[in-house]
Amino acid sequence: MNITIVSGARPNFMKIAPIVHAIDAAKEMGKDISYRLVYTGKNRDSSLEPSLFTDLQMAMPDVYLNVESCNNTQLAAGIMLAFDKELAEHPTNVVLVVDDLTATMSCAIVAKKSGVKVAHLVAGTRSFDMNMPKEVNRIITDGLSDFLFTAGAMANRNLDQSGRENDNVFYVGNILIDSIRRNRKRLIKPTWLSSMAIEDGQYILLTINRRKLLNQTDVIKQLLTVLCEKAAATPIIAPVHEYVSDTVNKLDIKLKNLHLLPVQPYLTFGYLMNHAKAIVTDSGNVSEEATFFGIPCITLNNYAEHPETWKIGTNELVGEDPEKLTKVMDKLNNKQWKKGSIPERWDGHTAERIVQILLNE
Repeated sequence: MNITIVSGARPNFMKIAPIVHAIDAAKEMGKDISYRLVYTGKNRDSSLEPSLFTDLQMAMPDVYLNVESCNNTQLAAGIMLAFDKELAEHPTNVVLVVDDLTATMSCAIVAKKSGVKVAHLVAGTRSFDMNMPKEVNRIITDGLSDFLFTAGAMANRNLDQSGRENDNVFYVGNILIDSIRRNRKRLIKPTWLSSMAIEDGQYILLTINRRKLLNQTDVIKQLLTVLCEKAAATPIIAPVHEYVSDTVNKLDIKLKNLHLLPVQPYLTFGYLMNHAKAIVTDSGNVSEEATFFGIPCITLNNYAEHPETWKIGTNELVGEDPEKLTKVMDKLNNKQWKKGSIPERWDGHTAERIVQILLNE
């Protein structure tokens, strides 16, 4: 069996790495299985730090499609043309796509039109907001997929309500947790943490990525002001991309306890999550990892890809509302945070289940 695995952005690799390890393990056991890793972006993508593949203990992509655009339609068209050529030159049995990016949808369409089976990893997630491009990507990809690999019961329910056949839906668990469990003992404490005289458990970790949020200048200014005021003497560590730090620096507000830092390597960022007092983020992946680590997490969004993070985990949704942020920061400061638990099938064996299902089929 030949599997073509598609990545459209840096976060996808954290979910692809366990699949690659499981395929390698199956191959060592004599199974007829191999993979080819395709990255739709450029081979000099600044978001892919040199240490990423070393940290994840995986090989670099076999091919880069070198497609990039800020326009979703142009991006989709470019990826479809490039991936169509890739499949013609390198035939495969299954195309495995990840998450809900434009690349996810585009490659699923090309594969299906080429008569190749499609496997969607982290299927069934929904925001129920059709104004979100990612929601369109999810629905189209799920509709085309022959294998729908879900992370939770809610995702299964979403697919059931959409009319998908149960035979195509496989509740395999959260693939992101496979990477965390594999690498937890390898996490690296950054040297600058000690030089800044910041102790473990005595800082708040902040991540912001959503451009839609950053474009709302008044909103982001209010959110950061509330966060810094409520944090008081607690330092806020913010490893962010350059476009984020540029936006924050232009807000013209004094935030003495906010430390803007470059994006950190995977193992270093994992350490920062695992030893934070709390995490404030707009990332679904980070909120999932926070739930696994048992760290209080505040999500600057109105929904979570995995509702388990706030239903039974350590996550709280505040949207983009400064008043809600104020209330949950008060809960944190008053040590009234809920005690979460790890959801079902976050056991580190998701990739093994996926590979076994593909081999059986």
